Amino acid sequence: MTASSTPGNRLKKSHKLSIAGVTVVAAAAVSLSLVPGNASADAEAKKVSASVSTAPAAWNIANGSGQASAVTESLTNQSTIADRVAEIHAKQDSAPSTATAKADAKAKADAKEKAAAKKKAAAKKRAAEKSKASRSAERKPTYANNLNGWIKEALSIMKKEKIPGTYEGLHRNIIRESSGDPRAINNWDINAKNGVPSIGLLQVIKPTFDTYHVKGTPNSQYHPVANIVAAANYAADRYGTIDNVDSAY
Repeated sequence: MTASSTPGNRLKKSHKLSIAGVTVVAAAAVSLSLVPGNASADAEAKKVSASVSTAPAAWNIANGSGQASAVTESLTNQSTIADRVAEIHAKQDSAPSTATAKADAKAKADAKEKAAAKKKAAAKKRAAEKSKASRSAERKPTYANNLNGWIKEALSIMKKEKIPGTYEGLHRNIIRESSGDPRAINNWDINAKNGVPSIGLLQVIKPTFDTYHVKGTPNSQYHPVANIVAAANYAADRYGTIDNVDSAY
């Protein structure tokens, strides 16, 4: 007969239950103590280890029912600890998600605020441009559509272009040349015979008008302001100023 079959070496049923209970509980304690960075789990694992040290005494009760109750209680404690560890881990896992959600919400709020600020700035800029245009329009002088208004507008352009001349000099020559009629045309002098009749307030021929036309004015001899400015520009080049002209020029 082998040593394992010797009655003195045979494990009783109660011994087997004791060993099984200790093994299960010890394994639970070890597994819980391996959870990284979890103080609560470590504390619970220590409690389980303590219970393991006292378990044999409890499980050495003569009847098997006492041992079974001890095992059941230990397993229940193990389950409770496992649940608590799982709860702690769930909270830890949810923390990054909460932080991410808050970061996303803040980013959306910042983007919305920036968009609103940009829209407000654009509206402010448009309002400023509109106001500037309105003020510019208000400052821009208006001239009457008559000889007096034409001369004044022509003088304004001449001033910008640095073309000399006065109201008196322009008015005097206009009355002599066309009597103030912007549609006046000379069809009988030498220029007319050469095919380039004198036209407009200051009776300017086409070649002269084209040469001395001031950019920004209409390109027409019949336009009163364009005619005056071109004639004054020509007179300034040839006579120094329209004021020096007192006859055909």
